[in-house]
Amino acid sequence: MNVFAVVTATVLVGCRAPMPDVNPEPPTLRRLTNVQYANTVRDLFGDDIVIPGELDPDERFNGLLAVGAGRTAFSPRGVENVETSSYLLAEQAMEPERRDALVPCTPYAAEDPDCAEQFVVSFGRRAWRRPLSADEVSRYAGLGTSAASTLGDFYDGLEFAIAGLLQAPDFLYRVELGAASSGDIPRQYTDWEMASRLSFLLWNTTPDDELLDAAAAGELSEESGLVAQTERLLASPRATEGLTAWFDDWMHFADLDDLYKEPLVFPHMSDTLGESARQESQRLFKLVAFDREDDMRELLTSRRTFVDRELAALYEIPAPVRDGFAAYEHPEESQRRGLLGHASFLALNAHPVSTSATLRGKFVREVFLCAELPGPPAGVDTSIPPVTEAARTLRDRVQQHLADPSCASCHRNMDLVGLGFENFDGIGRFRTLEEGVPIDSSGELDDVVFDNAAGLAEALREHEDLGPCITKTLTRYANGYREDLGQLEALNWLADDFADQGYQLQPLLIELTSSPLFRASAEVDTSPLEEL
Repeated sequence: MNVFAVVTATVLVGCRAPMPDVNPEPPTLRRLTNVQYANTVRDLFGDDIVIPGELDPDERFNGLLAVGAGRTAFSPRGVENVETSSYLLAEQAMEPERRDALVPCTPYAAEDPDCAEQFVVSFGRRAWRRPLSADEVSRYAGLGTSAASTLGDFYDGLEFAIAGLLQAPDFLYRVELGAASSGDIPRQYTDWEMASRLSFLLWNTTPDDELLDAAAAGELSEESGLVAQTERLLASPRATEGLTAWFDDWMHFADLDDLYKEPLVFPHMSDTLGESARQESQRLFKLVAFDREDDMRELLTSRRTFVDRELAALYEIPAPVRDGFAAYEHPEESQRRGLLGHASFLALNAHPVSTSATLRGKFVREVFLCAELPGPPAGVDTSIPPVTEAARTLRDRVQQHLADPSCASCHRNMDLVGLGFENFDGIGRFRTLEEGVPIDSSGELDDVVFDNAAGLAEALREHEDLGPCITKTLTRYANGYREDLGQLEALNWLADDFADQGYQLQPLLIELTSSPLFRASAEVDTSPLEEL
């Protein structure tokens, strides 16, 4: 990270009042997402490990899979998948070419309790993201030794210890409950919990040995040690990929896996378009947030993007390279600006056979501005009127829809924004006509009138709710829950700081991770369990 930027940010913060007090929400157990599970397994066993299929589908709550991870548990089928996966991974882990890197000792016989304990202590700390207690070490080492006695081989027996560790809640869930503190925060997450929180936020995987060593030394309960580790993790190339996971979650890119458009309507639809669209947007995010360390609002207005031959054909531009992706800059007269001109946004927020002003406007409101839009009243017909000779364009039909008072109050907020994208069809291809009629893509965003998608991008960039929404979304992702009244003042402070630091992502992350918003924990209410 740029040293001048850090120093400048520190000076700016020093001139401001400290962050207001935080009244945190009670902690929750967060299930590892499927991506986090896969990343963690690779970090434990090596990149060449073969990972079985998904355990259970990830669920989205309050707009984020990261929040859903704290609201869902494994289904009975998911538990079966965990068991199967654990034994398959354990078998691979004890293959001769891999086991020497995992087992810190050489067994003297099929039964070697001391070596089994050394393994459980070493591997267990990495797998569970904390040291195991003496009873836990004894339990899992005993399991491995007992199995070795039956099977006649130390490593075959150790497979059962590994499988047991991988099936435990301490591996499958992020156990972050906090503890009373004598520091400036009365109750905060422990050093071991902070190592996990920091690593999953910045790298989207389990902590490395250096971060665990910092936890063991008590460095992560102190702000200076926490900032030092945050900066170390951010300086690693792994942060680029790890924080792209937040970007993907924010943009709902998991839905690109199932992207479907009717090929007869959209000939450019293919099985690979969703992945190409995802990569275009991810590359822009990495350019803005890491390569240039730029204003995050550039994601909405940049004319620079990255395309492969498939996207070049869709956008009707020259392919910069024959294979793979390369940078391309749209001309100034083009309406394509940033994420709002990408196929990822345009295709995801449209129907299989048509565009949708409602879906696109809803996404802008909810995802970029954090607006809360109510669902339609019961019994109300939400469908747009069909094409008629008098109403051939979507704009004409939306106007008919808005004439219904029961629809107008909500749909004006969405449709008058979404109509700004009507020059892009349901897959993201530019057009000037609809049903032979010239398209009018003007609209309005909170009293700001725009002529087309490029104007909308500029209006959204300057919207007063954009910066606070990015701050809220990142904090929700980091904490695994939606903020409550007890965090609002602190979130507003953090949003102001984000603006003061030029809307750069990395200073925001340093400020967030060192603040009570990320470090403070609430007391866990165990009374319902005690009553049982």
